[in-house]
Parts: sequence; structure tokens; C-alpha cells
Amino acid sequence: MSVPLRSLMRTLARTTRPPLLSAQCRAQVSQNTPRCTTPSRSQWQPFSTTPARPKAKTMGQLRARNATGPFSWKAALLFVLTGAGMIIYFRVEKERLERKRIAEMSKGVGRPKVGGPFVLKDLNGDVFTEENLKGKYSFVYFGFTHCPDICPDELDKMAEIIDKVKEANKGENIFVPVFITCDPARDTPEVLRNYLQEFHKDIIGLTGTYEQVKQVCKAYRVYFSTPRDVKPGEDYLVDHSIYFYLMDPEGDFVECIGRQDTPETATKTIMEHINDWKREGKPLKRD
Repeated sequence: MSVPLRSLMRTLARTTRPPLLSAQCRAQVSQNTPRCTTPSRSQWQPFSTTPARPKAKTMGQLRARNATGPFSWKAALLFVLTGAGMIIYFRVEKERLERKRIAEMSKGVGRPKVGGPFVLKDLNGDVFTEENLKGKYSFVYFGFTHCPDICPDELDKMAEIIDKVKEANKGENIFVPVFITCDPARDTPEVLRNYLQEFHKDIIGLTGTYEQVKQVCKAYRVYFSTPRDVKPGEDYLVDHSIYFYLMDPEGDFVECIGRQDTPETATKTIMEHINDWKREGKPLKRD
């Protein structure tokens, strides 16, 4: 007898189905089977131990950093100040070396030397030589007391220069102003004392015989036209060079101050030489 195909298929399916498990067996299987559970959000662990990255900068901060680059306004200001300081230093040093070069040229072989040995007398009648001027800067002027206008004007300027230089040196006594007469016949020590007191008490007056005055004028390259043999009471005029001679503490000529110089420009020139001398560490008398 033939069996329908559909009935045969159902029979085969029932014979191959696994047997049903009892309730006890199902409970045992459930306990031994590992479960896949999803951890809560609080139990999550990061995969890397690297610290958390800092919060990113804003776009405005990033633009500001890119605009300034590695330099800041403080660095720029420091750069400008340093550059300005270097320029000033080299300019001052260049001027100092130029002054030194000119001073050294006046001592050169084959050139006429300004200054040198002399013997005169001060207002107390004591012998005064070039050695008395060494150790300090000296400021020497040649004139005469009967000069109608030029000498008074220049001595007024000399008095201003004395005060300005003393102020610039904070009262240090390192600058000696000297007046040497070109008219020894009329400019006795007493006449010179009364005359110079009208201008400044620090000016040292010097006089001597005609030959002594002639010798010191020759040493300083000063022209003067005083007659040699003058009778008492005789009236005459004296012509002479109109310069101030700045001499360094070693007795060497360094600068000439003329009528075109003002007390301010003359003081500036004198202080430049004095400061150069101090900068080089050379000795100065301060008594």
C-alpha cells in the first residue's frame, strides 16, 4: 500500500527531533551556561592609560597665536632697546677714539708741540712751573689786565666754564684754570690779584720777567707783541693770540677752545676729555 509523501515527511521529522529535557535538566543547563551581559555605563574602562587631552583652544586664541608668531611685544621692545644701546655705545666709543687719535697726533714726531717747560711766579711770589699743573686738567689763557674788551669777555666765559665743569664733576677739584699775562711790565702780582678776583676766585694768575713770559708764550705757540723795554708809565697796546689751551694731567695739549665756543660747548668738550681719561683708569689728583 502506498504511503503519501507528506505523511512520510512528518514521520521522519518526529523521529529526528531531540528529546525534550526535564525541568531539572533545563535548570542545570541554565546555571552552567555563561551569560553575556552588557556592563553599565559607570563600569566602562578606557582602553588606553594616556591622560585625557586638554581642552582644545578656541579659534580666536589659535588665530592670535598664529598672528604674533614666536615673538611677543616684550621681546620686540627688548630687541629695540638693546639695538639702540649698542648704537649709542659704538657712537660714543667712535668719538672717544677720534679724540684720542687727534690728541696723539699733537704729540707726533715732526709736529710742533704745544706746551712744555716754563718757569713763572704765582700771585704769592712763589715759583710756578709746568709740574704744578700735572695730575689735573689745566685750562690756560694768555692775556693782560689793560685789555679793553676781548680779555674781559673771555674771562667772563672762563668763569662760567669753571663753574659748569665743577658742577659736572660733582665738586671734584680736577680742573685748574690759569691766566698767564703777556704784559709783565704792568701786570705785577698785586695788579693780577685784584683783576682776576673780579672774574673768579679759582683762576691762578702767573707772571714773570719778560724773557720768562716770552719763553712760555713760545712753548704754547702764542703770539704777543709786548715791547721789550718799556719805561714806567709808558702807554702801549698788546696784541696776542685769543685761545684757551686744554692740557691733560700729563701736561700734553689735547684741545683748543676759541672765541666761537660758548661756555656750554666748551664744557661739553672738556668733560668729554675728562671722562675719557677716567674711563681709561688713569690717575687724577683730587686735592
